Amino acid sequence: MATPTAPPSENRLRSRPISAGHLRALEAVARHLNFRAAAEELSLTQSAVSRQVQSLEDEVGVALFLRHTRAVELTSAGAQLLRAVVPSLERIDSAVRLIRRSAGRKSVAITTWASFASMWLIPRLEAFQSEYPDIDIRIDATDNPVDLDTSDVDIALRYTRPGNVPPDAIRLFGEQLTPVASPWLLKSGKPLQRGEDLAHFALIEAGDAHRTQNLEWLTWRRWLDEHGFKTLEPKRWLHFNYAHQIAQAALTGQGVALTRMPLVADSLASGDLVEILPGMRLETPMAYWLIVGPRSGLRPEIQAFCDWLLTQAQLTRLAIGETA
Repeated sequence: MATPTAPPSENRLRSRPISAGHLRALEAVARHLNFRAAAEELSLTQSAVSRQVQSLEDEVGVALFLRHTRAVELTSAGAQLLRAVVPSLERIDSAVRLIRRSAGRKSVAITTWASFASMWLIPRLEAFQSEYPDIDIRIDATDNPVDLDTSDVDIALRYTRPGNVPPDAIRLFGEQLTPVASPWLLKSGKPLQRGEDLAHFALIEAGDAHRTQNLEWLTWRRWLDEHGFKTLEPKRWLHFNYAHQIAQAALTGQGVALTRMPLVADSLASGDLVEILPGMRLETPMAYWLIVGPRSGLRPEIQAFCDWLLTQAQLTRLAIGETA
């Protein structure tokens, strides 16, 4: 007996390419779990989005959503297709943005975390802008790693151990931790000349350092243990989430902060902060890295920015006394 075959029209229907518009409708509805919200985002009517999703379901031959009275739910098939659709759409959108940008103004898009942007990068940007006034700069400050393969970001500046960066990452500088305080705190309070004197002051540190393996190096307890003050207890503790908050608290005289040398080198040079125990710096395994996106490295503006950045990094290495 001959094996039954599907009608010719159905075979043609399910083998033709899927419409990109249908895939965008799938992604938007899956993200909002709501046809109306997806329609507003896509600037379409709700019925148009519903028809696109229905057409996509006809194309693949199975239901992609479960329609409830007041809710929408992805099926397992819908979730499977969505996992392929999302990165594909991101790559397409990224490529389009790059093409548009290359056809217009020259620009450099950088991702880094907020404290590094505010304490190290932004204060130096005026020098780059003076030298290259025709290059626009965009800084995306986020604690979440950005995928340079799929995003429209050109450069990532990251803070991590050597084993956590790709082989082509460029090391900018390493890290030392050192206690700092404002000059007026040192004049108005008790003497602060030895490690034991820290017991008379509030100690400022990263609030989440104890919960994160990489950031455990930033704790006062590690610094105190390393220098033989295992039992020392301060007047009080102050904890903040971000390095720029820690530095700000020290600048306003709220206590003694354990800070990252590369981030406070400028404040030390200007005298806004004082390194109170310069012979007791603590090396950490962390370092600061430059990573260039795979599609960005050949653009002249990216090369110019990287050259400038490496010059700035060399100045920072000199300022913190890093010779390696």
